[in-house]
Amino acid sequence: MTNAAPRWRPASTLRQFLATEAAGGYILMAAAAAALIVANSPLSGFYAHTLHIEFAGHSLLHWVNDGLMAVFFLLIGLEVKRELIDGELATNARRILPGAAAIAGMAVPALIYLAFNYQDPAHRDGWAIPAATDIAFALGVLALLGSRVPGSLKILLTAIAIIDDLGAIIIIAVAYTAKLDFLDLGLACAGLLVLVGLNRFKVTALAPYLIIGVFVWYETLLSGVHATLAGVAVALTIPLRTGAHHGADGHSPLHKLEHALAPIVAFAIVPIFGFANAGVSLLDIAPSTALGGVPVGVALGLFLGKQLGVFGAIWVMVKLDYADMPVDATWRQIYGVAILCGIGFTMSLFIAALAFGQGSAENEIAKIGILAGSFMSALTGWALLAGSSRDRRG
Repeated sequence: MTNAAPRWRPASTLRQFLATEAAGGYILMAAAAAALIVANSPLSGFYAHTLHIEFAGHSLLHWVNDGLMAVFFLLIGLEVKRELIDGELATNARRILPGAAAIAGMAVPALIYLAFNYQDPAHRDGWAIPAATDIAFALGVLALLGSRVPGSLKILLTAIAIIDDLGAIIIIAVAYTAKLDFLDLGLACAGLLVLVGLNRFKVTALAPYLIIGVFVWYETLLSGVHATLAGVAVALTIPLRTGAHHGADGHSPLHKLEHALAPIVAFAIVPIFGFANAGVSLLDIAPSTALGGVPVGVALGLFLGKQLGVFGAIWVMVKLDYADMPVDATWRQIYGVAILCGIGFTMSLFIAALAFGQGSAENEIAKIGILAGSFMSALTGWALLAGSSRDRRG
C-alpha cells in the first residue's frame, strides 16, 4: 500500500517575494529621499511644474495617484484574498494575533491624532493618516537585519501590514468617498457582476478579467468612489484555485497575476508614487507650522501609537493565552517589529491627499509628520532589533 501523494500547494508569494518586497523598500527609500532633495533644491519649480502637466484632462500627479495606484491596490487585493483563503491568514488561529495587533495598531494612532486635532474641524479628517503600515518600507528595514530576526516575525509583520491595508481600504471607501454618481457606480457594479460570473463559470484566462477590470476602474473613477478601490474589488473576483491540475505549472490565475504584478509594483509603481508625493519644501514651512497639530499628531500617531497599539495587543493576547508567542522570538524583538509598524509612508501619503486634497497646505504639512514618524519608526525599530538576541526570551 503506497502513501497518498501530499496535496500540492502553490508556494506563497509571501515567502517567494520577501526578498523582492525588501528590495522594493530600498528603492522606495531612495525615491523618497530624492523627492525631498529635489523639492528643496533649485529644481523645485521644475518638479512641481512637471507633476501638474495636464494629460487627457488630468494632471500627471492625478494619473499617478488614481491610475498607477489602482494597480498597487489590485496587488493588495490579490494578496489579501490569497492570504485569507490559502495563506498565512487562512485559519482563525493564524488570524487572531496579527488581527488584534492590526486593529489596535490602527485605533491608537487615530486617537493620538485626534487628541491633537479634534478641536479643529478642518484638520479632523486626517485621523486615518497614521493608520496603515508600509509593507515594502518595513520589510526593507527588516531585511537589513538578516538572520538576527526570526522568520516568524517577518511573517507576523507582513500579516499585520496586510490586515492594516484591508482596514485602510475600508476607511477609504467609507470616510473618503465624494458625492456619488449612481449611474456610473451602477455600471461599475455591473462590471463586477460580470467578473463574478466569469469566476463562477470557472473562466481562468486573465484577459477577460483585466479588460473588464479596466472598465470597472473607469466607471469607478467617474462615480465619485476613489478609483483605486476598483483595483481591490477586481482582485477579489480573480480565481484562486489550488491543486496541480489547475494549469500546467500548477498556478491559479490569481497566483500568476500576483507574481507578474509584484515586481512592477515594488520596483516601479510605488517608487514613482513616493517620488511624486514625498517632495515637500521644508524651507517654505515655518517652525510653528511644523509643530502644529497635524504634523505632530501624524508623527506621534505613527511612532508612538503604532508601537503601543501593536505591542500592547500582542502582549495581551499572549499573556491571556489567546495566541501563541511567535516562534523563536523575544519580547524585545516583538517590540522592535511593533515600532517598525509605524512606517506608514505609502498609504499615509495616499490617505493624506484624500483627507486634505492634493496640493493643499494641510496635505503639505501632513507630509512632514509622515516623514518624521516613519523615519523615527524605521531608525528606532532597526536599532532595537539590531541589538536583539534570538536565543533569549523575555
